[in-house]
Amino acid sequence: MFEAAHKILPPVDYVSMIRSLYADRLSMLLGAFGSALAALVASLEAESTLLAVIAGLFVVVGVLRYLDMRAFDKVDLADDDVQMAQWWEKRATIGAAIIALLYGIWCMVSFWIVDDAFAELTAACVSVSVLVGPAQRNFAIDRLMTTQVLLIAGPLVLGLLLVGNIYYALLTLLLLPFFISLRTIAGNSRKILLHAVHGRLNAAALANQLDAALDTLEHGLLMIDRHGIIEVVNARALDAFDRRDPDSWLDRPFSTLCSELVRTGHMSQDAYKQLSRLIEGSSTGKMLLISAPGRYYEVTVSSRDDKAVLLLENISDRIVTEERISYMARYDALTELPNRAYFVEQVAEALEERRSGQMSGHAALLVIDLDDFKHVNDTMGHMAGDQLLVAMGKRLREALGPDAICARLGGDEFVAFYPGATSFEDSQDHAQRLLRSTGAGFDLPGRHVDVSISIGAVTSSETDLDLEDLMIKADLALYEAKSGGKGRVVFFHDRMDTEYQQRQQLKADLRRAIDERQLRLVYQPVIDPRQNRIVGCEALARWTHPTRGNISPAEFIPIAEETGMITDLTHLVLSMATRDCLAWPDDISVAVNISARDFRAGQVEKMVIDILKDSGLPPGRLEIEVTETAVIEEQEAASAALRILRARGVGIALDDFGTGYSSLSYLRSMPFTKLKIDRSFLTDIETDPKAMRLLANVAQLGQDLSLKTIVEGVETEAQLARILEQTGADLVQGFLYGSPLSNEAMSLLLASYRPGHAVAEPHRLVAKH
Repeated sequence: MFEAAHKILPPVDYVSMIRSLYADRLSMLLGAFGSALAALVASLEAESTLLAVIAGLFVVVGVLRYLDMRAFDKVDLADDDVQMAQWWEKRATIGAAIIALLYGIWCMVSFWIVDDAFAELTAACVSVSVLVGPAQRNFAIDRLMTTQVLLIAGPLVLGLLLVGNIYYALLTLLLLPFFISLRTIAGNSRKILLHAVHGRLNAAALANQLDAALDTLEHGLLMIDRHGIIEVVNARALDAFDRRDPDSWLDRPFSTLCSELVRTGHMSQDAYKQLSRLIEGSSTGKMLLISAPGRYYEVTVSSRDDKAVLLLENISDRIVTEERISYMARYDALTELPNRAYFVEQVAEALEERRSGQMSGHAALLVIDLDDFKHVNDTMGHMAGDQLLVAMGKRLREALGPDAICARLGGDEFVAFYPGATSFEDSQDHAQRLLRSTGAGFDLPGRHVDVSISIGAVTSSETDLDLEDLMIKADLALYEAKSGGKGRVVFFHDRMDTEYQQRQQLKADLRRAIDERQLRLVYQPVIDPRQNRIVGCEALARWTHPTRGNISPAEFIPIAEETGMITDLTHLVLSMATRDCLAWPDDISVAVNISARDFRAGQVEKMVIDILKDSGLPPGRLEIEVTETAVIEEQEAASAALRILRARGVGIALDDFGTGYSSLSYLRSMPFTKLKIDRSFLTDIETDPKAMRLLANVAQLGQDLSLKTIVEGVETEAQLARILEQTGADLVQGFLYGSPLSNEAMSLLLASYRPGHAVAEPHRLVAKH
């Protein structure tokens, strides 16, 4: 079985071998003519016409093969065109077979027919010499070479046998190993060729793989020998320094490349020295290399066998990301001012400088708060609120200058710290300048917003200062600034510290009072003025402090709101009020106020339902009062909770209507059953017709919405008369009917009623059934 050359050789080598078959046409032609001459001489010597014919055939076949080779030269044979090469292999095999058969016939005729020693010797010598050529030239084409050997050797051996001479026959035994050895030699040559080809292919594949690895490697790579000469370099290594053509840097000193990079600014002199130390020391290490602004590379140097390998990893994105993360961790994303944590870090460094004597003067801390910022969010939207905060951050930097450490603490609160103002007056100037800078308001995209700011400030010339202590004092000053009218600057003074300590103690006392149920309830009756009878009572919390006496609700309720104790207070009032009401006549209800913070904490509906269950009071005898502010601040939570309670039968009253951000949408969307008109609507109703009409219209609004209306703050008989004459208000509440009563007094009042009892004066309370 012949080994097909096109299957065992790569396409390029196979095509190359086919080209070699047609390469030396002149030598082939001369060989054919030489064989023809030898046959002609033998024919003359042996006087054989048959040998002369063979000589002529040599010429004809040689010319035909020469023309075939010329035809091959005109063919555009591609290096990988195996199919075309096979076609030309067949043509070459046919030509070689014909000429080989002619040699074999020449030998057979010379030994068997001519029987001339010279002719025999000539034919045998020429034919055997011809066999050696194909064995060496055509060894890669097994089919062609084997065909030539068989077609020459077969007739030659046959001719020797046909002579009939035993010695000639014995000669074939010597020729057969020679013929076999020729094919063996060709086979061995073919194996050597294939081994070389495969080795070359493996080397080429390995080289291609190495090239591909270097080209596709995400990192730059440089390999340097012990003499500092660059042996391997890929494009990415040079891209780091805006260099091209890695091949041009091969076999060049690495120091030359570095010197050029230092000269062009792509590598600092210090980086070059550090890199050289790592390479010359044959050590392993890493270093950061900045090749250009914003371009960072981590260079890893590894040494082995007198060679150094440099791996350059582009970490620019990672550095940028880390810097961004660091920035986000230290700066407020909205205003781009330092955040609280970074502010504390900066101020701590400044205070440490003051302690070490590097800085002197007055330290000043300013806490700035936007007045009524929530109103901006509620009326203009949170986007406008964000724009206002950004504008405030910019205004802060512009007004206070570069010496101030400015930050946003969170929400609408900002802070500024001067580590070394020249004097207290200097600190005052800074604060006043900031206050004036906001006096003209803020121009936001598409709108103008007039918002004032309140500033709480503290200054100190001491060197050993504590930021937390300064913040507490500035906050106290800010609290006074806001409570005293807003839009102003207040500097901390010692009285505030005393008040602060008292307030902190009051918070602790209130906590204890709630936990130990030391608060008591009083009840202000709600009157039906037309029937002159009590229909319900509003529960009001009162606190008698062990040492300070009676604490006004206006003082302790805000504290409860501020500290989050309001929910516990609400729970206590609900629990006490429902139990008290249970002992009253069945047609008397009790009202309890719910704070916005209660809704924020959640579970209002659960708290009310659980207390009703514990007390046994029917839900219809309980009324929940909420203010407009609570509804607006916690609209979703309030709406969900109130709807659940209303479905259970609990009454819902909108308290202090007209004092907040009144909106008819709340009246329509919330499950209210009563509308309590604020006492401010009663001002001048006895003398001012407009005030009277306004009150009447508000009462009519409640009736139009199918809500019972209660007028709060009725204090004179004249007010009551006007209400009865000109409004359709259903109920009234106020000091005209007396001050709020304790549970015991209210219970006695309700129990003392006798059917048919007449009422002489409005302020004498009567419960009429």
